[in-house]
Amino acid sequence: MPPINRLRSQDPDFSQSLRTLLAFDAEQDDSIEHVVADVLKDLRHRGDEALLEYTRRFDRVQASSVQALEIPRQEWQAALQALPQDQRAALEEAARRVRAYHERQKAESWSYTESDGTTLGQKITPLDRVGLYVPGGKAAYPSSVLMNAIPAKVAGVPEVVMVTPTPDGARNPIVLAAAAIAGVDRAWAIGGAQAVGALAYGTQTITPVDKIVGPGNAYVAAAKRRVFGTVGIDMIAGPSEILIIADGTTPADWIAMDLFSQAEHDELAQAILLCPDAAYLDQVQESIERLLPTMPRADIIRASLSGRGALILVDDLDQACAIANEIAPEHLEISTQQPEVWADKIRHAGAIFMGRYSSESLGDYCAGPNHVLPTSRTARFSSPLGVYDFQKRSSLINVSHQGAQSLGRIAATLAHGEGLQAHAGSAQYRLES
Repeated sequence: MPPINRLRSQDPDFSQSLRTLLAFDAEQDDSIEHVVADVLKDLRHRGDEALLEYTRRFDRVQASSVQALEIPRQEWQAALQALPQDQRAALEEAARRVRAYHERQKAESWSYTESDGTTLGQKITPLDRVGLYVPGGKAAYPSSVLMNAIPAKVAGVPEVVMVTPTPDGARNPIVLAAAAIAGVDRAWAIGGAQAVGALAYGTQTITPVDKIVGPGNAYVAAAKRRVFGTVGIDMIAGPSEILIIADGTTPADWIAMDLFSQAEHDELAQAILLCPDAAYLDQVQESIERLLPTMPRADIIRASLSGRGALILVDDLDQACAIANEIAPEHLEISTQQPEVWADKIRHAGAIFMGRYSSESLGDYCAGPNHVLPTSRTARFSSPLGVYDFQKRSSLINVSHQGAQSLGRIAATLAHGEGLQAHAGSAQYRLES
């Protein structure tokens, strides 16, 4: 039994086989939904008291007040100072690159004036307050702190508030160090659905935010889904995905490891290779079989590749691009000669990595573009997290006396057609007799 599925685009049942492979059951777990609904309702009504109770129950952290759960800035700075020099240097260089990339995304207000003196435009303003959820405990995601906080600060958000669970009181020093580097303003040792509720609704101590971003477990995802509308959210992310288009010129071991890099996330992650060279697919399969036992997370990788992974033989690279657009992957590697030629044919992908040296893992940590990407085919209509997610737009309309004469007649005509007489009257009052 091969460790990964093999498909051929010429097989008569290929389309159905591909759909089956891509299918992901995102059906919500009713038990999780009930727990989250109860937590959010309780948090909304009891505020600090409920937050302290859930923190004791789920994180086993005793606190006399919510104020005692705030992580003081001195602790962040101490964590930063205590980091090994190589870790600190890596974090700081990654932050510099992420900041430099996102500075180019910043939008500015604009306007133009028409011949009659009417001025129209758009005012760009940052959100007032953003909440950043960071997983805690054994998991350490300093890169997520950088990727979520830095675009918000580049956008001009005055206050970025980080929440992170601290099971049994264990605070992750590298996460705190990343918060210091990224420009986070406040941090609280709270997590789970209760932290999402506190950020969305506020408590007696915690001020509500305008948007919540950052990854979390199923309870956090369910909570973000439920508070959407009260606040904005970044996205509800599905399992991680990588799709590789290869022409057979990249060493097979490199491609196998790139597939592993996503498969090791969890058993539902997806790793797919498209290539027109059957012999090369055999080489990659041999690399997978040889390298897999050396991986610390071999069991997870094996389950991911056998359940949702595939090596797919295609007719040519044009067909590979067409299939890639249908899959709309989170990460797309184009591991070919002249990758720009094939990138021009891609319409749907969260991030496109071009050339044999552009491994997806570089994008995860330090290349510069954001690693918060659309999954589960949502790249067909959504984009990576960016500065634009922390800015909003207001239309500017300054109608001149002359402009009101022409626009008023148009508006009145359309308003009468819709049967909205007050709308018509509002425009007509401004017309000269």
